[in-house]
Amino acid sequence: MKDGSKKESCPEIPIVSEARELMEVKAIREKLSEIHSDIKKVMEFTSRLRFEAALESSRQEYSNALLSYLFEDINTGLERNMVKKCPEKQNCTSAFTALLQQNAGLIKKNKVDDTSISNNREKLDELRCGAPYSKCEKCFSEVSSLLVKQVNLMRSMRIYADNQEQKPDISALKTGVVISDILEPVSNYQRLEILRAVAFETKSFSAFSELTGLRGGNLLFHLQKLTDSGLLLQQHERGDYMITEKGFKILQGLNEIYSSLQDSLLQNSAENSLQKNKEESDLTF
Repeated sequence: MKDGSKKESCPEIPIVSEARELMEVKAIREKLSEIHSDIKKVMEFTSRLRFEAALESSRQEYSNALLSYLFEDINTGLERNMVKKCPEKQNCTSAFTALLQQNAGLIKKNKVDDTSISNNREKLDELRCGAPYSKCEKCFSEVSSLLVKQVNLMRSMRIYADNQEQKPDISALKTGVVISDILEPVSNYQRLEILRAVAFETKSFSAFSELTGLRGGNLLFHLQKLTDSGLLLQQHERGDYMITEKGFKILQGLNEIYSSLQDSLLQNSAENSLQKNKEESDLTF
């Protein structure tokens, strides 16, 4: 009887041992799963840090590239369009450059407040009030144009929005008047060159002839077109021509549109470069 009892109890030992092993294996798997989850979280966190660092680096490079472009644009614009022979040119150039570089430096901020832009505009107005000569307006017009170009670039980057800015009522635009009074008179290359040449000084018929290469009736046709449209004015019969307020405003508007479009092209190019860097960073991760 004793031998029989031993034979019946022996099989219970491996069953208990197997169950214990299964429990241990299960516990090990759960622990490995926790470790794997922790490692995954660490890797994701590290990857995010690397991506954010790469993105911030790209943003800095983008801002620095834009700033270099704006500084170069300041130097080129002032050198090309300021009055050439003026006793105050060196002093004015230094003052204008300092103001424009200060304003351009705002582009490195994540958000530009309206106060900063307004302060720089007020500084320009203060300089304008102290201008000693009538010809100074040519220089101030160039500085104003460069300032507007910078502000438009900040708007396109969505880091600046004028608190008082309102969307224009496009429905109020009179198509026929715009075409006949604005677009059609300046849609010709020679007429636009004439208008640009007379923006800051009067010009004679012979000067326009040398500028455009046109003679006699051909040149007179374009001058008459600008005169009839109210963009140009002849001082007296056979006298020099001068730009009107309407002509100057149209010319300024065209310049601002051109500057804004150039800024948009630059912005798109920079965004594409930033996106490319981001994609390369994702592939690296």
